[in-house]
Amino acid sequence: MATQAKRPRRVALQSQSGWVPLLLALLHELQAPASRWRPYFALWPELGRLEHPMFWPEEERRCLLQGTGVPEAVEKDLANIRSEYQSIVLPFMEAHPDLFSLRVRSLELYHQLVALVMAYSFQEPLEEEEDEKEPNSPVMVPAADILNHLANHNANLEYSANCLRMVATQPIPKGHEIFNTYGQMANWQLIHMYGFVEPYPDNTDDTADIQMVTVREAALQGTKTEAERLLVYERWDFLCKLEMVGEEGAFVIGREEVLTEEELTTTLKVLCMPAEEFRELKDQDGEGDDKREEGSLTITNIPKLKASWRQLLQNSVLLTLQTYATDLKTDQGLLSNKEVYAKLSWREQQALQVRYGQKMILHQLLELTS
Repeated sequence: MATQAKRPRRVALQSQSGWVPLLLALLHELQAPASRWRPYFALWPELGRLEHPMFWPEEERRCLLQGTGVPEAVEKDLANIRSEYQSIVLPFMEAHPDLFSLRVRSLELYHQLVALVMAYSFQEPLEEEEDEKEPNSPVMVPAADILNHLANHNANLEYSANCLRMVATQPIPKGHEIFNTYGQMANWQLIHMYGFVEPYPDNTDDTADIQMVTVREAALQGTKTEAERLLVYERWDFLCKLEMVGEEGAFVIGREEVLTEEELTTTLKVLCMPAEEFRELKDQDGEGDDKREEGSLTITNIPKLKASWRQLLQNSVLLTLQTYATDLKTDQGLLSNKEVYAKLSWREQQALQVRYGQKMILHQLLELTS
């Protein structure tokens, strides 16, 4: 009788995240009293006191971070973690009871280790010829992960063959802290992945998102007839075909630049162009329209854009601001009153900094589109 061949372990542990082998290794070593990594584990923060929003009560997370994009990102994380644990990690541990004791077969512990890997691991940048579709597995590097992050950092990590080097980017006086960079991270990304933020206005890499579907909603608000509504949807489908927009995508606005300039420029142009011009563009299948618009969509050039573009962008910003539970003036009042701010919980302070930084960027955009 033929028997079914067992899948190689490497294939069995493949996952969307690419993190499973590392996490299983950590689960195994945590339970081993004689693990060579025990001194490293002793440097970790207490797993039960991690401050990532995934550990906040759901109601608190939604209340404090509504509109920032964090609750939605966390919900996706939790669903993926749960699925990965139940379909890959737990079956593997149950198949190897000699390697994994019952005390580490815990979804809660797995959540904690995922958060720790998010905050402390390193991922080597992919080479140009490498397949970007393949997940880039993280690695834990003791000592290299002890440096804190600042946007205005004074050291940087360099990769070479089997080696990580932390290199100063400027003279660092004796007694001053050495700060690494975790990348160009907006505050919502910092709190999501690392559990902290930089207070306003220190994070020069901060951004605000305008959901792509919000721009579509703003365009639909300007229609008066069913034919006009259908034309907006037709334009949107065309933009989807060009891969400029998507149902879950966002236009990313920084303090000094639009990080998704091409996508937002094309979207505003297509949604605002006269119907006949759109028909011609569609007949050309989007080709032959590579010329740059006058006043490209950098922050400083936004006031120079066509009035219809600025109006659509302004309406999109106004809709985005409505997604927050508080307005800019309320948050400004909390930040400017030191006594009131000091009485806020740590989570309330962090969430306030995230909201306020995003709203400042959005209000700047409002002024530029007026």
